[in-house]
Amino acid sequence: MAELISKFEALGLSADKAKEAAGNKKLAPTLDSLIASTGQAEFTKPIGMLIYSLATTATKDKTPHADYIARAIVAGRIASTEQLSAATKFCAKNDPTAEETAFSEACGVGVVVSDEVIAASVKGAIDSFKESLVKERYRVLGKVLGAVKKLPELRWADSGKVKAEFDAQTLALLGPKDERDTPAAAKAAAAVVPKAAAASNATEANKWKPASLESMLASGDISRLHKPGENPQIKPELTKEHLAATKGSVVTRFPPEPNGYLHIGHAKAINVNFGYAKTHGGICNLRYDDTNPEAEEQEYVDSILETIRWLGFEPHGIFYSSDYFHQLFDLAVKLTEKGLAYVCHCNGDEIKAQRGGDERGPRYACKHRDRPVSESLAEFQKMKEGRYASGEAILRMKMDIHSDNNMMWDTVAYRILYASHHRTGTEWCIYPTYDFTHCLCDSFENITHSLCTSEFFMSRESYYWLCDAVEVYKPVQWEYGRLNVTKTLLSKRKLLELRDNGFVRALDDPRLFTLPALRRRGVPALAINAFVRELGVSTSDAVIDVVRLDNHIRDCLGDIAPRIMAAIHPLRVVLENLPEDHFEEVELPFKPNDESFGTYTVPFTRVLYIDSSDFREVDSADYYRLAPNKSVGLQGVSRTITCTKVLRNTDGSIAELVCRYEADSAHSKPKTFIQWVAECPKLGSPVRLDEVRVYNPLFKHDNPKDSSEVPGGWLSDVDPNSLVVVKGAVAEVGLWGWIKRFAATEAGRKELDQHNVESIRFQFKRIGYFALDKDTVLTAADIESAQFGGAAKLIMNRIVTLKEDPKKD
Repeated sequence: MAELISKFEALGLSADKAKEAAGNKKLAPTLDSLIASTGQAEFTKPIGMLIYSLATTATKDKTPHADYIARAIVAGRIASTEQLSAATKFCAKNDPTAEETAFSEACGVGVVVSDEVIAASVKGAIDSFKESLVKERYRVLGKVLGAVKKLPELRWADSGKVKAEFDAQTLALLGPKDERDTPAAAKAAAAVVPKAAAASNATEANKWKPASLESMLASGDISRLHKPGENPQIKPELTKEHLAATKGSVVTRFPPEPNGYLHIGHAKAINVNFGYAKTHGGICNLRYDDTNPEAEEQEYVDSILETIRWLGFEPHGIFYSSDYFHQLFDLAVKLTEKGLAYVCHCNGDEIKAQRGGDERGPRYACKHRDRPVSESLAEFQKMKEGRYASGEAILRMKMDIHSDNNMMWDTVAYRILYASHHRTGTEWCIYPTYDFTHCLCDSFENITHSLCTSEFFMSRESYYWLCDAVEVYKPVQWEYGRLNVTKTLLSKRKLLELRDNGFVRALDDPRLFTLPALRRRGVPALAINAFVRELGVSTSDAVIDVVRLDNHIRDCLGDIAPRIMAAIHPLRVVLENLPEDHFEEVELPFKPNDESFGTYTVPFTRVLYIDSSDFREVDSADYYRLAPNKSVGLQGVSRTITCTKVLRNTDGSIAELVCRYEADSAHSKPKTFIQWVAECPKLGSPVRLDEVRVYNPLFKHDNPKDSSEVPGGWLSDVDPNSLVVVKGAVAEVGLWGWIKRFAATEAGRKELDQHNVESIRFQFKRIGYFALDKDTVLTAADIESAQFGGAAKLIMNRIVTLKEDPKKD
């Protein structure tokens, strides 16, 4: 392996990437062969990267001419990824050694696009988007750049020059980025704008704009995929039939297995599959890969569709692999009749040994591989009739046991499972495997682009082999990098282990990163979509810091969440110089500087509650909140309060604060204002929160599976303080007012009818963002009566913290 790593590093790969490539059983020999075909040992990085890219995309039907392409790269004839893509397409259908002129024309060999043409073409595209650019500014650059890259006159232009020209022209039009392009800066700028101007301009200026599907898919290999009908077929008539069925439109699918909840990685897959179809004017189906009755449940079937709709997508059609069980069985028979499948009676250990075992020794064929076709057909029928126990017989595909690709080592097509299927019951006792089912179902549905994550890269060859073997339409499989985030695990097995060992309550526990868990925590679907779209689509797996997701959540909630005052750990305050029956009303905005949210009133009385974090017995120069003999402002109130006395319980803890309500508003200009909640039973204040659940990361380390950081195993990395349950918190009556307002809308009523209470979100000022948990008990009668009482039970989840200035503490 050391020799391979050295060769791959000579291409310009990093040491880690070279090591990864050398360990890839399919990629390593292909890349090594291409390097050898060039007759060179040293390469410039641009040339090396193109050869590496060729190796990652080469498949058996293109391999006979891959050496030719590699030599064309070294000779400088193929000098860009666009040309490489065109070269592989040409070579899939033609022999470049016999048609060199046609190859050169198809790949833009020798074509030079002048700087003048680049400048004029970029200007034309920018002019066509000018109105949108001026309005949306840098937020729509991805969409515009995508349009520029698709211009036919720039197909063979130097991509670096195109990008530089595009950047220069957009800078000339828009100027440098400013507060209009940065939400945080916009907020700061609003503070110095006159109040009248701020009120009218704040909504538009501070509006958060998430990344679009167009920007997600505008660059990289996914922006250069084939058009429907361009993928070669084993028979020409298959292309004609396919195009007749699709009318040349893009057709994609999202194919989850209904054996668990979808997770954050699936959010990327949903955006890629549905997004690719949408941005190309096509359709995307949902297809449940339900071929394992032992693991599938109707609960997961329902959850998957609900989650897709929650993210804002609607399947064009809803299908199941089980819809095709009879067709799949017939094709398995056809494969066997052609001598390309056989019934095997080997056990797992025997099959492992045939594949080289743990020692990776020589591989050899199963003793049943060459049994007569008629015998395999009879045995397969016995399997179907239930005449074998589970594990006594399997149907294997006769592929290539000596291939460098382990997915070609006579993989299993059918196995025996005596389990009731959620749709077909006990009609079948044999079930097709994923490797047999997936490509054929894609074919049945005329999928044009079978988009999947990178762990299926090795399956591409077997995918194509099977479609050709049974002579059906063959879609194109294209792989993109998986999405993972830090401080969590997404494995279904590990999630079940967490639940079964009591570390989490359920698979929608808000500390997890299943999509139902994120939804339950109160994370908006819009924020999840924005997160995955900002990352774009590449062929490399990514582990993204969870902080980036949190930032998107904050940006989104900053737009949609009303602001109210609350005290998580309330501390009673008595204003000694106000009469017992003092009462006044204070009008507050639900969202400062955004009139569209409206206002509400709260009572102000002699007894208040503040959060205990806003009081400190020992003052300091850098502490701006309440302390003995110190004044602070109250949010929304013109006068300050001064702490004059601290009363204690018998155990020494603070019972309440006695404060003076200053008559002179200029008594002491406060450096900060704290939130407060008045005691006013007749108006239902304070609103008592039965529980506030404060969620923190479930794991202590970014990667709980890293044995160097977590030697005790990933379960030992669970943080026992990842959930803190607080009882006794209070909020002001604006909380109740917002719930009533939410329930008064048609959309709100629909959400409440389905008990989707997580849609009711708030910013507790200076504390964080919170949402109602599904354990909340909130009836229509509670809302109608405008009081929380009886069976009402309010439980809040912390969605995410605020970004606070540490000097405020």
